[in-house]
Formats: sequence, C-alpha cells, structure tokens
Amino acid sequence: MHKVIYDTDPGVDDAMALLFLHRHPEIDLIGITTVFGNASVETTTRNALFLKREWEIPAPVAKGASVTIDAARAEREWPAMVHGDNGLGNIEVPHTIDLPLDPRPAHRFIIDTVRANPGEVRLVAVGRMTNLAMALKEDPQIAGLVKDVVVMGGNFYVPGNVSPVAEANIHGDPEAADIVMTAPWKVVVIGLDVTSITTMSRSYLGAMAARGDAAVKLLDGLSQHYIDFYSHAVEDGMMVHDSCAAVYVVAPALFTTITGAVRVVCGGIADGQTVIKPDGRRFPPGDWDGLPSQIVATGIESQRVIDLIRDTMLRA
Repeated sequence: MHKVIYDTDPGVDDAMALLFLHRHPEIDLIGITTVFGNASVETTTRNALFLKREWEIPAPVAKGASVTIDAARAEREWPAMVHGDNGLGNIEVPHTIDLPLDPRPAHRFIIDTVRANPGEVRLVAVGRMTNLAMALKEDPQIAGLVKDVVVMGGNFYVPGNVSPVAEANIHGDPEAADIVMTAPWKVVVIGLDVTSITTMSRSYLGAMAARGDAAVKLLDGLSQHYIDFYSHAVEDGMMVHDSCAAVYVVAPALFTTITGAVRVVCGGIADGQTVIKPDGRRFPPGDWDGLPSQIVATGIESQRVIDLIRDTMLRA
C-alpha cells in the first residue's frame, strides 16, 4: 500500500485526482492538506471538506498556506475562468461544511505524519508547493524521511500555460517550488510535457458517470465548466493534469522520464520557469551543481492513463 498525503487546491482536476487516490486499491490516503491557488485557501479547504463528505473519504483535512512563502509577492487573481467562482465548476456547494479540520496547519500535519511513518509517506502535491516548502523550512530532516514527492507542475520542453515559459502551479509560488526541487529528497515532476497531451473527452467522462455511482456523477457535473474552458485547446474535453500525478504513484511504467537537477526561475520575465540540467550533460560551473538529481516525466501512455482513471473511478 502506498501511504499518500495529498496536497491540493480543489479545483476540478484536483477533485478527479482525489477520487482516484481514494478509490485505488493500492493507495492508503492518510491525509489531505490544502493550499491556496485555484481559489483562496478558505475556499479550497471548504471544497476539500465537501468532497470528503460527499465521497465518504476518511482521511483528515488540514488547512494550509494562504500566501506565498515570499510574502512580498503580490497575489494574483484566482483563475475563476478555469475552475469557476467556487473552485468546483460553479456547482452548488454549501458555504460551510459541518466537518472538523485537523487542528494542525498543513505543514505541521505533513511533518508529524512523515515522522510517524518514516520512509513510507509519498507526498502528492498538485498545487502551489508552499506547504511543502514551509515543512522543509521548519524541519529540514523530513527530507530524509519521505519516500518521495510527486509533483504536478512545471514544463520543460513545451510552452507554459500562464506565460510562454511557466506552468500555473510553479508560477504561483516559484520560491517554494525551488525549495522543493532542490531539497535532498526524491521528487518526480509530472508537468505539462505529459499532462497537456492527456485529455478526457466529455463523452468519455459522461459514459463513466452513466456507469458509475453518485460520486462519479458528481465528478461529471463539477467538470462541465472546466471542459467548457478547455474548448480553446481540447476538442470537447479537458486535460487531466492532477490525475496524471496520482496515476504515477501506482503506474510509473506508463511514463518516460529523464533525470537531473531542477531549478525554478524566481523573478523577471521567466518567473516560474522550470529548468533541468540533465544528468550526463557537462556545463561550466553553475547554479545546478551539487543538487540532487530529480525525475522529470517527458513521455506518457495517455490512453492507458485515462483508462486506468476510468477503471479506478468505477470501483465502488
């Protein structure tokens, strides 16, 4: 069993990945930590509690960061055009959910859970990496106790989605992302190189909902606004960014990867750009030297990933 803490900012594709992590028989979802990004942290936390309630997920929810790790950074507008004003595609969601939060802030929940399960916890982070960076700053030794960190974010050999060179999760808190990428733990980066070519059509999702239970029908409903947004890039479908990271946990063989030190540009016109120094390539001395070699996905068996998502969703 893979013990997973899911660090998330629900978010429509976050919701799909959450249901996958909850339903896959080889995953033990031991915690959900929230972060700002697709909406304010108050909204993403409410959304996590709502999905926990609706999908009967036993994992505790811990509320996380509300601002970037560099507090001097100006906050950007929430991407309501992508995820809706409420982060879940504008479906009807109660203003408050009558479920308790874990009393600890997300970064402290991560530290305590990792220390209680040394060498076992896999962090799946699909939003801004502020909580992970805060955990590292408070307790750097957890880097040696985490099994690995699977990140949805970044782009290496394809364009970005919020600037020509940057992907949204990394661009939202570049300093936090650079802390995470350069820490002495194993990071797997599942970025736009693979997620932008892994799409689910409206009809495919609809067929899942027709066969599935109330949870899958709710997922179908909250995804419609997101699919409408993607009409400019995907023919009647959506990119399933965050679910690709969730799939990697149980099916890494569906991905082609390279390895090397990864840095994140912080500031300037390339703010949020992710850059890898591939292992085996020689350069003059520079800012990638002496850093851990991380894993970056460059290829994916998209249809097999989509089918695994479907088969997992239909387990009820």
